[in-house]
Amino acid sequence: MELDIRIDPTRVDLARIEQALLESDPAALVDLDPASGHLRVATCAGTAEVGAILAAAGVPVPQQAIHIVPSVCCGGCSG
Repeated sequence: MELDIRIDPTRVDLARIEQALLESDPAALVDLDPASGHLRVATCAGTAEVGAILAAAGVPVPQQAIHIVPSVCCGGCSG
């Protein structure tokens, strides 16, 4: 699942967030969108779990700041 998370990009320790996410999901990806400043996360973790992980990493965000991005998967590469 891909998530778009509205945060204050000046407060973000991306390495710390990535480390915390990888402990929960070793295949997780995280970066900052340079255009919006939003945090982008790809993970199998749900929104509540991602919220808890962010809080533990020192970046608490309200649940309503975490948005699921619609899938762009066409299904072609999985059969």
